[in-house]
Amino acid sequence: MAEPIDVAPGVRIPAAALLMRAVRASGPGGQNVNKVSSRVELMVDLAAVEGLDEGARARLAALSARYLDAEGRLRMTAQESRDQSRNLETAREKVRALVEEALVVPKRRRATRPSRGAREARIFAKKVVARAKAIRRRPVNGEE
Repeated sequence: MAEPIDVAPGVRIPAAALLMRAVRASGPGGQNVNKVSSRVELMVDLAAVEGLDEGARARLAALSARYLDAEGRLRMTAQESRDQSRNLETAREKVRALVEEALVVPKRRRATRPSRGAREARIFAKKVVARAKAIRRRPVNGEE
Protein backbone atom coordinates (compact mmCIF):
# COMPACT_ATOMS: atom_id res chain seq x y z
CA MET A 1 0.00 0.00 0.00
CA ALA A 2 1.12 3.58 -0.54
CA GLU A 3 2.55 5.66 2.27
CA PRO A 4 0.62 8.66 3.64
CA ILE A 5 1.00 12.11 2.11
CA ASP A 6 2.18 14.80 4.54
CA VAL A 7 0.80 18.15 3.39
CA ALA A 8 1.60 20.51 6.25
CA PRO A 9 2.30 20.16 9.98
CA GLY A 10 -0.80 18.45 11.39
CA VAL A 11 -2.37 17.87 7.96
CA ARG A 12 -1.92 14.53 6.23
CA ILE A 13 -3.67 12.09 3.97
CA PRO A 14 -3.51 8.61 5.53
CA ALA A 15 -2.49 5.63 3.44
CA ALA A 16 -5.93 4.07 3.95
CA ALA A 17 -7.49 7.02 2.07
CA LEU A 18 -5.32 6.41 -1.02
CA LEU A 19 -6.00 3.96 -3.82
CA MET A 20 -3.61 3.71 -6.77
CA ARG A 21 -4.46 2.17 -10.13
CA ALA A 22 -2.17 1.88 -13.16
CA VAL A 23 -3.71 2.00 -16.63
CA ARG A 24 -2.38 2.34 -20.16
CA ALA A 25 -1.35 5.86 -21.07
CA SER A 26 -2.58 7.59 -24.20
CA GLY A 27 -0.40 9.13 -26.86
CA PRO A 28 2.78 7.97 -28.56
CA GLY A 29 4.92 5.41 -26.78
CA GLY A 30 6.48 3.21 -29.40
CA GLN A 31 6.58 -0.50 -28.68
CA ASN A 32 5.60 -0.01 -25.03
CA VAL A 33 2.32 1.81 -25.56
CA ASN A 34 0.13 -1.31 -25.67
CA LYS A 35 2.09 -3.34 -23.12
CA VAL A 36 3.00 -1.10 -20.19
CA SER A 37 0.52 0.53 -17.81
CA SER A 38 2.41 3.71 -17.02
CA ARG A 39 -0.48 6.13 -16.43
CA VAL A 40 -1.38 6.40 -12.76
CA GLU A 41 -4.83 7.15 -11.32
CA LEU A 42 -4.68 8.09 -7.66
CA MET A 43 -8.03 8.05 -5.83
CA VAL A 44 -8.29 9.92 -2.52
CA ASP A 45 -11.11 9.75 0.00
CA LEU A 46 -11.39 13.44 0.93
CA ALA A 47 -13.39 12.71 4.09
CA ALA A 48 -10.37 10.87 5.52
CA VAL A 49 -7.95 13.79 5.21
CA GLU A 50 -6.69 14.53 8.72
CA GLY A 51 -6.16 17.97 10.27
CA LEU A 52 -8.51 20.11 8.16
CA ASP A 53 -10.89 22.59 9.78
CA GLU A 54 -14.36 23.16 8.32
CA GLY A 55 -13.31 26.15 6.20
CA ALA A 56 -10.37 24.29 4.65
CA ARG A 57 -12.58 21.24 4.05
CA ALA A 58 -15.13 23.42 2.22
CA ARG A 59 -12.37 25.05 0.13
CA LEU A 60 -10.96 21.60 -0.70
CA ALA A 61 -14.40 20.43 -1.83
CA ALA A 62 -14.73 23.48 -4.08
CA LEU A 63 -11.21 23.14 -5.52
CA SER A 64 -11.54 19.41 -6.20
CA ALA A 65 -15.07 19.50 -7.66
CA ARG A 66 -13.83 18.90 -11.22
CA TYR A 67 -11.67 15.93 -10.18
CA LEU A 68 -14.36 13.96 -8.32
CA ASP A 69 -15.54 10.56 -9.55
CA ALA A 70 -19.02 9.02 -9.17
CA GLU A 71 -18.28 7.88 -5.58
CA GLY A 72 -17.18 11.38 -4.56
CA ARG A 73 -13.47 10.52 -4.37
CA LEU A 74 -10.76 12.80 -5.72
CA ARG A 75 -9.33 11.21 -8.88
CA MET A 76 -5.94 12.60 -9.90
CA THR A 77 -4.14 11.23 -12.95
CA ALA A 78 -0.57 11.55 -14.20
CA GLN A 79 0.93 10.30 -17.45
CA GLU A 80 3.73 12.78 -18.08
CA SER A 81 6.46 10.15 -17.81
CA ARG A 82 6.93 6.67 -19.27
CA ASP A 83 7.86 5.50 -15.76
CA GLN A 84 4.95 4.40 -13.55
CA SER A 85 6.70 5.25 -10.27
CA ARG A 86 7.48 8.77 -11.50
CA ASN A 87 3.85 9.24 -12.53
CA LEU A 88 2.76 8.08 -9.07
CA GLU A 89 4.99 10.71 -7.46
CA THR A 90 3.57 13.34 -9.84
CA ALA A 91 -0.01 12.40 -8.92
CA ARG A 92 0.84 12.45 -5.19
CA GLU A 93 2.40 15.91 -5.60
CA LYS A 94 -0.70 17.19 -7.43
CA VAL A 95 -2.93 15.95 -4.58
CA ARG A 96 -0.61 17.47 -1.97
CA ALA A 97 -0.61 20.83 -3.81
CA LEU A 98 -4.41 20.81 -4.04
CA VAL A 99 -4.84 20.17 -0.30
CA GLU A 100 -2.15 22.77 0.46
CA GLU A 101 -4.03 25.32 -1.65
CA ALA A 102 -7.20 24.60 0.35
CA LEU A 103 -5.34 25.46 3.57
CA VAL A 104 -4.77 29.05 2.45
CA VAL A 105 -7.48 31.32 3.84
CA PRO A 106 -8.41 33.86 1.15
CA LYS A 107 -7.94 37.50 2.03
CA ARG A 108 -11.22 39.29 2.73
CA ARG A 109 -11.92 42.10 0.32
CA ARG A 110 -12.56 45.43 1.96
CA ALA A 111 -14.89 47.77 0.10
CA THR A 112 -13.10 51.00 -0.77
CA ARG A 113 -14.16 54.20 -2.47
CA PRO A 114 -12.15 56.34 -4.88
CA SER A 115 -10.53 59.36 -3.26
CA ARG A 116 -11.67 62.89 -4.08
CA GLY A 117 -8.52 63.48 -6.14
CA ALA A 118 -9.08 60.28 -8.11
CA ARG A 119 -12.68 61.30 -8.88
CA GLU A 120 -11.58 64.78 -10.00
CA ALA A 121 -8.81 63.32 -12.18
CA ARG A 122 -11.31 60.97 -13.82
CA ILE A 123 -13.75 63.83 -14.58
CA PHE A 124 -10.89 65.99 -15.90
CA ALA A 125 -9.74 63.16 -18.23
CA LYS A 126 -13.31 62.73 -19.50
CA LYS A 127 -13.52 66.48 -20.25
CA VAL A 128 -10.23 66.39 -22.18
CA VAL A 129 -11.53 63.53 -24.34
CA ALA A 130 -14.88 65.32 -24.81
CA ARG A 131 -13.12 68.52 -25.99
CA ALA A 132 -11.00 66.54 -28.48
CA LYS A 133 -14.12 64.87 -29.88
CA ALA A 134 -16.00 68.20 -30.04
CA ILE A 135 -13.28 69.61 -32.28
CA ARG A 136 -13.71 66.69 -34.70
CA ARG A 137 -17.49 67.15 -34.90
CA ARG A 138 -19.08 68.54 -38.07
CA PRO A 139 -20.03 72.20 -37.58
CA VAL A 140 -23.71 72.99 -37.15
CA ASN A 141 -25.28 75.40 -39.75
CA GLY A 142 -23.98 78.91 -39.22
CA GLU A 143 -20.88 77.86 -37.24
CA GLU A 144 -17.41 77.31 -38.54
